[in-house]
Amino acid sequence: MSVLLPSQPTAPDPRRWWALAVIALTQLVVVLDATIVNVALPQAQLELELSDTERQWVITAYVLAFGALLLLGGRIADYWGRKRSYMVGMLGFGLASVWGGLAQSGTELIAARGLQGVFAALLAPAALALLTVMFPAGRERGTAFAVFGTVAGTGAAVGLALGGVLTEFADWRWCLLVNIVFAVVGLVGALLFVSESRVEGGDGYDIRGTLAVTFGLAALVYGFTLAETGWTEPDTLGFLAAGLVLLALFVRIEARAAQPLLPLRIVRDRGRAGAFLIQAAIGAVYIGMTLYLMFHLQIVLGLSPLLAGLASLAMTFATMITAPVAARLLPTRGPRVLMTAGPLTAAAGMLWLTFITAGGSYWTEVFGGLVVVGIGIAFVIIPVQNVALVGVDHRDAGAASALVNSAMQIGGCVGLSVFTTVYLGAVERSAAAGGDGRVAALTEGHSAVFLATAVTLVVAAVIAATMLRGPRSATAPHQLAEVPAHIG
Repeated sequence: MSVLLPSQPTAPDPRRWWALAVIALTQLVVVLDATIVNVALPQAQLELELSDTERQWVITAYVLAFGALLLLGGRIADYWGRKRSYMVGMLGFGLASVWGGLAQSGTELIAARGLQGVFAALLAPAALALLTVMFPAGRERGTAFAVFGTVAGTGAAVGLALGGVLTEFADWRWCLLVNIVFAVVGLVGALLFVSESRVEGGDGYDIRGTLAVTFGLAALVYGFTLAETGWTEPDTLGFLAAGLVLLALFVRIEARAAQPLLPLRIVRDRGRAGAFLIQAAIGAVYIGMTLYLMFHLQIVLGLSPLLAGLASLAMTFATMITAPVAARLLPTRGPRVLMTAGPLTAAAGMLWLTFITAGGSYWTEVFGGLVVVGIGIAFVIIPVQNVALVGVDHRDAGAASALVNSAMQIGGCVGLSVFTTVYLGAVERSAAAGGDGRVAALTEGHSAVFLATAVTLVVAAVIAATMLRGPRSATAPHQLAEVPAHIG
């Protein structure tokens, strides 16, 4: 097998800071697109006459394609060329966004969102790899990744706020069409400021592994969506079984592949595997709860899209304020304590949200719960990437980094499909019991989702308590892999 050596410039690129500005700004669009549509979905559902299942797939199609293809996207960028992959990814993302913004049916919108995810899976790792090459070491590297991480890390909050503004004052379609601006900035900036780089000596792509994991995840997620008609129905069991078989086949392929998409040695470490599972749980909770939170704020409480987007920021601000505290506690308390206490705290916030009522108030029933959830999440997101990357061999750093983010996206789409099944079941039970009308039934559904997310967080806490072992020093910053995780 060929030795893979990155082709790096011998001297710092004088255009690197301009390139950082362009890449960080365009990376923002990849992250915010996971949440910006949440605010617009109530209007999109009405206009396109989407069913609740189709509504879920507007989100799921994006995160499933993004998460399943992220590892392959990173390898393509390394071998084919990072600048080339970045530009193709940005162009494709922009065109897919235009298609989604002009969609005249639910099928078109879902297909466009899936295509967005495909190109995002090429764009995101290419952007991060370009920064790795342009800032190979030293203080400048730390500054560049701090800027990149800050911009990308705020993407979810920006998405909710921007989605509210666009839906309120323009139209829900602009939540997709706005990506044209980012695409133009990314393409022009890449032409002017970014140099090409690639890995020499390798061009192997694990196509069999990619097909197995992609179709396996798709079958699994689709099986969960069919569960709304019954867990014992032949179609439900068939798709769930097919998904599990294909994922088992993926593991077998990776164990034998010369250049695997996912080197299995990465997940054989107990603590690292636990970090990936916890990241998946956080993805499920965050992506699932924000969607149903938006529906509760707009449909039940009657908030405008703008106010709903701003109201959701209570959780984001709580996380931002608490994160420095978590960072200071990590070296002394260790990741196990933080990653056990964090999910339990967030679960308490979710339980708070289960007490929502059809005639309730945001400030008494929602605000406090969001703040508690945000505080708990901060104690997870600070150590989880450290645990996932510490001790990773240099040759596996990129794959481990991508897997952290794949875990969050895949956890999000699986979790959302499960939570949608829970939601529909609760709504049907409330309606069958002769409740107080449609709004009350919807409230019961939202409450059931929040309860399911609380249970998911408790499971994450159990995983942290039982799988994370080792000394506190195991997450010292100097031991981290040099390639950081993609954010979002």
